[in-house]
Amino acid sequence: MQRIRMSLPYFKQFGWDVAVVAIDEKYSDVVQDELLMQSIPADIKIYKVKALSRALTSKIGLGSLALRSLWYYRKKVNEILKKEKYDLIYFSTTQFPLCILGAYWKKRFGIPYVIDMQDPWHSEYYKDKPKDQQPPKYWFSYRLHKYLEPIAMKQVDGLISVSADYISDLKARYPVINNVPSATITFGAFEQDLKIALDNQGKFYALLQSGFKNIVYVGRGGMDMQKAIAPVFEALKKGLNENAEVFSKLRFYFIGTSYAPAGTGKPTVLPLAKKYGVDSNIIEITDRISYYRTLLTLQQADALFIPGSDDPKYTASKIYPYLLTGKPLLAIFNEKSNAVEGIKECTGDAMVLTFSEDTSYLTGDLFQILTDWGNGLFKPLNLSANFKKYNAENLTGQQADLFVKATRYYEAKKSNGADIR
Repeated sequence: MQRIRMSLPYFKQFGWDVAVVAIDEKYSDVVQDELLMQSIPADIKIYKVKALSRALTSKIGLGSLALRSLWYYRKKVNEILKKEKYDLIYFSTTQFPLCILGAYWKKRFGIPYVIDMQDPWHSEYYKDKPKDQQPPKYWFSYRLHKYLEPIAMKQVDGLISVSADYISDLKARYPVINNVPSATITFGAFEQDLKIALDNQGKFYALLQSGFKNIVYVGRGGMDMQKAIAPVFEALKKGLNENAEVFSKLRFYFIGTSYAPAGTGKPTVLPLAKKYGVDSNIIEITDRISYYRTLLTLQQADALFIPGSDDPKYTASKIYPYLLTGKPLLAIFNEKSNAVEGIKECTGDAMVLTFSEDTSYLTGDLFQILTDWGNGLFKPLNLSANFKKYNAENLTGQQADLFVKATRYYEAKKSNGADIR
């Protein structure tokens, strides 16, 4: 959703008139943020669709918003395409089961489609992990995604992804799409968002405690991030033992770590903090918070922290809004993550540490960083000219280029008599 929202002000200048089809917010159980509408141009046509009640479907174990809304999306877009002409359908969502409708609409209306892979859809990552490390309802979701993904992918006309690895994995899995146009496009920075957050700060109560040095991370948790978080806790433990006066001033916030409905999320960071004996310095809020409250909280922090997954294919889509705040930044990623290069390209001021298998060698650097922060030594983050490459306008232009390639690819296959169903 955020990629589309940030792109809406710029699609027209790159030659694309757009309409949005989205879930009516009353059917969604995610955190609502009415301020998002302030950034959307008034002339954008928005269609809203219904969904089955979660209270009804959860009784049979189907709480997925994608599955609850699938039939309604089919119905609404059918109505639209019968009345209006469109050149392309663009799926930009992590509710991936909806993407199977692309093959259906392509066959019925002769319209090509592009899928934006913001995360992996069908993944083997958790298959060999212990049950307590797997996402909820993993047995069902694994099999559902394994069945649905090929329906959408074998007919796709273009792929966009935040990670080149996601695209290469898909093309290896489905050789029939090897020649499909593709592009690796990160999530960008939209400066207007920071202003909207500050202008509306009176709508939110503060999450951070005054009197401490507050370091903030907002985003999902999970066992795959513990390798990046553990050395921070190790350094914090060392500091509390050796210089409690300085290190007791530090507070780490991990906010929105669970995708579960409000009040039902299970902490994944706090148990690790307790293992290291630093839980008095760690605050984990599992509930998700709204987008603009996130941006406001980042701006209110003394410093920011981004832990990466132990999966080398992981890319942190949030890094550019973090950089835009100008706050001191500590990031710890798998050495093969493309987020490392992205941050270093935009600034020389961020503290970017990497790991492979062993992480013990990070403790020394982290101890020094936390010592400085405990003493109030925060170095502002300055952005290089390269950062402009990652603003929303430029990245919208890259999407538009891919759209053109996808439509030409579709027309070429059609003119050559290929099966495009």
